[in-house]
Amino acid sequence: MENQTEGIHDGRPPLVVLTGPTAVGKTAASILLAKRIGGEIISADSMQVYRGMDIGTAKISCAEMQGVPHHLIDVLDPAQPFDVVRFQALAKEAIGEILSRGKIPILVGGTGFYIQAVLYDIDFSAEETDYALRAQLEEEARRIGKEALHEKLAEVDPESAGAIPAGNVKRVIRALEYYQKNGRPISRHNQEQRQKESFYRSAYFVLTDEREKIYERIDARVDEMIADGLVSEVTALRERGFTKEMVSMQGIGYRQILDYLDGACTLEEAISRVKQETRHFAKRQLTWFRRERDVIWLEKASFDTPQALVEHMTGVLALKGIFSPAGK
Repeated sequence: MENQTEGIHDGRPPLVVLTGPTAVGKTAASILLAKRIGGEIISADSMQVYRGMDIGTAKISCAEMQGVPHHLIDVLDPAQPFDVVRFQALAKEAIGEILSRGKIPILVGGTGFYIQAVLYDIDFSAEETDYALRAQLEEEARRIGKEALHEKLAEVDPESAGAIPAGNVKRVIRALEYYQKNGRPISRHNQEQRQKESFYRSAYFVLTDEREKIYERIDARVDEMIADGLVSEVTALRERGFTKEMVSMQGIGYRQILDYLDGACTLEEAISRVKQETRHFAKRQLTWFRRERDVIWLEKASFDTPQALVEHMTGVLALKGIFSPAGK
C-alpha cells in the first residue's frame, strides 16, 4: 500500500500505538495491522534491542515478521546501556524514515514509559545525568540493599515508588537522583509532561484479555522458553562476559536464570520466579495504561478472530484520519 499518509492535513504526523500486557498477543495483531494499513513496526520493548537475547525476550523471528519491516530490534550489544532517552531518539529517527517512505509508523510493545516519551515528545533535558551523584547512589544501593533504597524513594516520592518495583534498582536510583538534583519528585515532572498534547495524530490502542488467560499464557510462554533453550542462551551470554550488573541482564528471565547458574536457587525455583515476576509485570503494565489519556481499549474476547480485531482498529484509524482505505 503506497502513500497511506496522504490526506492527513492537520500538520501532525501519524502514529499508531499498539500496546498491552505481556503475552496478550500484540505481535500477531501488529503484523496483521501493518499489512492492512501499509505500516512499519517500531519495537517499544526495553529488551528486544539487544542482540543475542532472543529466547528470554520472546523476540519476533524473521519468519514471523512476514515481510513487515521492524525497527529497534537487535541494535545494541548486551554490554551497552539502554534507557528511555536513547529509545526516544532512536524511535523518532525511525518514525522519520518510515514517514519519508509514505508508510505509517506503528509503535508496538509493552514499555509504557517508552511509548509515552515518544507520543508526547517528553522533554528529558532536566534529567541530565549527574554521574557523581549516580555513583554515590549506586554505592548506597550496594551497601543498604535494594529494599532499603526503595524505602528511601517512598519517603520522598511515593508515587514513583508505587510504580517502580524495588528490584528495578536502575529506575529507583534515577528517581532518587532526580529528586536530589531538583528538589521535586520525578513523578511530578512526568505528570506535567503527560499533560502535553500528543506530538502526533495518533491512536493509542491497548489490547487486553481476562487476567487468568493472560497468566496462563505467561506460564505457557515461560515453559516454552525453557524448552527452547533459555538456560543455554543465558549461559552463553555469561560466558561472553555479560554480568547481572548490566542493564540487559537484569531483565525478567535473565536475572533468575543467572541466579540458578550461580547456585543461588534450583532451576525449578528460578522458573517459578520468572513466572511470578512476569505476572506482576503484566499487572503493573495494566495499571500504567489505565492512567494514560486517550487510550482505546481492545478487549480480545470481544472479537471472534484476529482479523475482526484488526478491521475494528482500521475503522478507528479511518475515523481519526490516520488511514484512508484505498479507493475511498
